[in-house]
Amino acid sequence: MSFRIQPAPPARPNRCQLFGPGTRTELFAKMAASAADVINLDLEDSVAPDDKAAARANVIVAARDIDWGEKVLSVRINGLDTPFWYRDVVDLVEQAGDRLDQIMIPKVGCAADLYAVDALVTAAEAASGRGRALGFEVIIESAAGIAHVEEIAAGSPRLKAMSLGAADFAASMGMSTTGIGGTQENYYMLREGEKYWADPWHWAQAAIVAACRTHGVLPVDGPFGDFSDPDGFRAQAWRSATLGMVGKWAIHPKQVALANEVFTPSDEAVAEAREILAAMEAAKARGEGATVYKGRLVDIASIKQAEVIVLQAEMIGS
Repeated sequence: MSFRIQPAPPARPNRCQLFGPGTRTELFAKMAASAADVINLDLEDSVAPDDKAAARANVIVAARDIDWGEKVLSVRINGLDTPFWYRDVVDLVEQAGDRLDQIMIPKVGCAADLYAVDALVTAAEAASGRGRALGFEVIIESAAGIAHVEEIAAGSPRLKAMSLGAADFAASMGMSTTGIGGTQENYYMLREGEKYWADPWHWAQAAIVAACRTHGVLPVDGPFGDFSDPDGFRAQAWRSATLGMVGKWAIHPKQVALANEVFTPSDEAVAEAREILAAMEAAKARGEGATVYKGRLVDIASIKQAEVIVLQAEMIGS
């Protein structure tokens, strides 16, 4: 193991990120009242080019005027390949106030993309006298992004979270699919005439988790496009949670409860984790480095696993 200690990610619940277009002002108060941990007001894909300026103005007013409670408030800006992103950044930093926690940067392909936004944000903060540093989220949604995922994860001290954007990622990779996340009909194994479907997103999610955990960033699963399929959403969310992701996007209010269900440790899991910690504490008092819990070996690695569950439950509870 490296002597460099893996940094801890931000200590906050991030089970569900609820998205809403910056043009739909009637949704903002409902989003604020939802059970999502993170709110993402969108200036990018869900907003037509002619509506960008109006959406930006709407979001600035909402950041100042709506009571967002304890939620993390984030705004997805337009991509760096557009003429809109610099004005998004400058206006948000100068006008949205300190209640805005983060901006989400889409289609990040390399660490230099983060550097460009960071430089502009830093200058705008200094000029406007913003009281606290703005955080970043990024979306990996291109072949370049996944190829450079670790350098992106280390690209800025402002970076708090990283998501996989399945639709644009699939297009960039040339994948033969029009679905947004989930199982793909033609991605299967065949055994004795029976089809078994694999997960085409698994490898990209694992790469994101590894990069994020290496550099103290929260790994988040992105959208599941079919909001009429709760079982499909839940299945993908369980796979993501098992891989180490901390939450998932909701593109429809119906998906918020599903994400919270999956990414909230059950009472049984928390109780077992606490029992493992207690068993290991007793073993330590006896001078032992391992012990037996419910018929299975637990050791120092088990402590680390149990601590993840307990910490997550405590963050959600607080």
